[in-house]
Amino acid sequence: MRIVVAPDSFKGSIRAADAAVALAEGWGEVDPDAKVELRPMADSGEGTLDAFAAAIPGARRIPVTVPHPAGRGSDVTAEWLLLPGAPAGTAVVELAATCGIELFGRARDPWHASTEGFGVAIAAALDAGVARLVLAIGSSASTDGGAGMLHALGARFFSRGPADGAQQRMDAAALRDLTAVDLSGLRPLPSGGAAVLTDVTAPLCGPAGAAAVFGPQKGFDPADVPEIDALLAGYATRFGVDPGIPGAGAAGGTGFGLLAWGARLVPGAAEIARLVGLPAAVASASVVVTGEGAYDGQSATGKAPAQVAALAAASRTPVALVAGRIDPEADTSAFAASVSLTDLAEDSDAAQADPARWLRVAGAVLARRLR
Repeated sequence: MRIVVAPDSFKGSIRAADAAVALAEGWGEVDPDAKVELRPMADSGEGTLDAFAAAIPGARRIPVTVPHPAGRGSDVTAEWLLLPGAPAGTAVVELAATCGIELFGRARDPWHASTEGFGVAIAAALDAGVARLVLAIGSSASTDGGAGMLHALGARFFSRGPADGAQQRMDAAALRDLTAVDLSGLRPLPSGGAAVLTDVTAPLCGPAGAAAVFGPQKGFDPADVPEIDALLAGYATRFGVDPGIPGAGAAGGTGFGLLAWGARLVPGAAEIARLVGLPAAVASASVVVTGEGAYDGQSATGKAPAQVAALAAASRTPVALVAGRIDPEADTSAFAASVSLTDLAEDSDAAQADPARWLRVAGAVLARRLR
């Protein structure tokens, strides 16, 4: 048998690459003769860089130091990924690694969370002479409309009041006093352009926008949502870009900022699958195993397991699901088998405390069922 293992990360618990290894080890305990191919996945959030690094030979991690997204404390040591190519390669830059919500832990600071670090990492890739950018914008902590990122790429923002003049840092709070935006110094896109990976189709503003839908997850008090939504609406008038474009509200409006730069938005999981060669791997597999931390009603709307399942269905390859938790109301009919780590461990805390152990158990369970 030929098994393709393509999970997303189990967020806050285990990276996609490590989850794939654990599942493969479990399968191998039952079926040591199986040929197992690891294709860790992502949906544009945490783990996207790892997915590319694991799947593409010759990919190189390039270290970069960026400001902390809250603008205080120590800088963040991150990486961007250089994919091979001639005469110049493609850079993969992950927002989650540079200014993502995981960098805040429990101490969320939504008014002062900035995308500046993401812009600094993009600038470093441009300085290296890359021909194309792939920008993954999931797992965001900020709601600054991408202003911090644009500032790091050369845009100038002007304000009134105590901070008269050009702003030295942009975050959601800085939008309160914004009077003008100057894009004349904004760095140009590389020759091959920039593809923005996102699994979010929200507009920038309104009841389905960045503030209303995702603001509370990032720490905004519900009472603050109307204010930040209005600030984003005012901010959008400074650019010749429609804030209603699906995906403009992704990553707290970073999608909008990237549209203003000239980048194009693409579905994250589908593009990652294509770039890491997953369609061909699935087509020649006997069984595919995918998974994520929590499988629920939203998982079918662009998340990695749904993308893997769609590829498997197209090639009539059986696909199995492993998740830390499976919502009883979620539709799992696309999967030949499904396993919950919480059910295996008989306790969600135990499953999260040692995910690699329970993923190995899950791999063995699936091998017995699907051999």
